[in-house]
Amino acid sequence: MKDKTIDYILRTTWLTVQKMYNEEAAKFESTMATGFTLLSIDPEKGTPSTALGPKMGMEATSLSRILKTMESKGLIERKPNPEDGRGVIISLTEFGLEKRDYSRDKVLTFNESIRNNISEEKLNSFYEVAEVINDMVTNKKIYNQNG
Repeated sequence: MKDKTIDYILRTTWLTVQKMYNEEAAKFESTMATGFTLLSIDPEKGTPSTALGPKMGMEATSLSRILKTMESKGLIERKPNPEDGRGVIISLTEFGLEKRDYSRDKVLTFNESIRNNISEEKLNSFYEVAEVINDMVTNKKIYNQNG
C-alpha cells in the first residue's frame, strides 16, 4: 500500500469499514448511518436536534432524512426542548435503546478485534496521524481558502 496516496488509503479503508457495518446492520433491517445516529444521541437525556448534525459532522438535510426514517421505525421520538422553544430534543425509545446497545456492541467488537491484531505502539501512531490530518484539514492548513 506504500505506493498509494494517503487519501486513497483513508477512503478505501473507510469504505471497507462502512460496508462491513452496513452488512451487519442489514441483518437487523438497519444501516450504519442509523447506528451512528443512535450512538450520537445521549441515551438518558436525549440530544438537541441542532447539536446532533455538528456532533456527527453531517449536513442538516441528510440528518433530517435519517431522523425521519428512525422516527417512522420507532427508534426515536421528538420532544420540545424546554431550553429552546423553537428546538426539539431527539430521544431514544425503548426500541431505540435496544438498537443502540446492539450498535455499541458492534463498534466495541470491531475495536477489540483491531486492538488484538495491532500493537499499541502502531495504534498510537495511527491516532497521531489521524489527529494531524484532522487538524490540518479542519484548520485549512492544506489549501488556502483564498487560493
